[in-house]
Amino acid sequence: MTTTAGHLQSIAQLWPDLQDALGGRTQSTWPPVTLHAYLAALDAEEIEAAHHRAAALRQLERSPDQIGVRPVPIRLAVHDTMRMVETVLVQLADQIAANIQRSPLTDAPRSWPAADRARRDALARADREHPHRWRYTGTRTAPQAALWLWARVEQIPGPCRPLTAQHQQRIATIAQGAADRIERVLDTGTRTAVLDAPCPDCSGRLTVTGGAGTTPIAHCTSCGRTWTTPTAAA
Repeated sequence: MTTTAGHLQSIAQLWPDLQDALGGRTQSTWPPVTLHAYLAALDAEEIEAAHHRAAALRQLERSPDQIGVRPVPIRLAVHDTMRMVETVLVQLADQIAANIQRSPLTDAPRSWPAADRARRDALARADREHPHRWRYTGTRTAPQAALWLWARVEQIPGPCRPLTAQHQQRIATIAQGAADRIERVLDTGTRTAVLDAPCPDCSGRLTVTGGAGTTPIAHCTSCGRTWTTPTAAA
């Protein structure tokens, strides 16, 4: 079973793959299109995503009389996943930091002796620039948020108090959801779904298993017959 720390590390590690997939081809529906003939309806999430992609593509289309090179289209499902995950993780880091991250040391008053002031100012500068301090401004990315949250979950020393049980549960829920969504859009995780239509031989329940680069297989839980493509199931 993957831990919260594992989910957060996975998000950071898979982010470059998402960036590469923006202009590539990844499996975007589950069960896959090759077994679509056995579905009575797509999953509600996929229907909504398909409508969104179609609308966005219509907006991105250029008229035939326009001059110039057409831009390389992005994979909207990947783009939507990246935008959602980044927004959620950065907001979560903001909220957790507001609760547990202590304020940085301030510079010494000008009335202090020069040597004492120099030492205090150096400490304050180091505290402000601590690598484990979450930043509320500037560039904040999903990998940065994931790794900062990972450090808090793993109790890496830093300018923060320990997470509460409520913090840990919230991070666990969001990290798992974000990691699962990334795995779905990249098709890196093993997945199983129950098909609506019954087995054509015995009317038993059909399930399809695949993902992680493997060939999807439909299987009847009653008679045991299997298929890998709609033509093989005919």
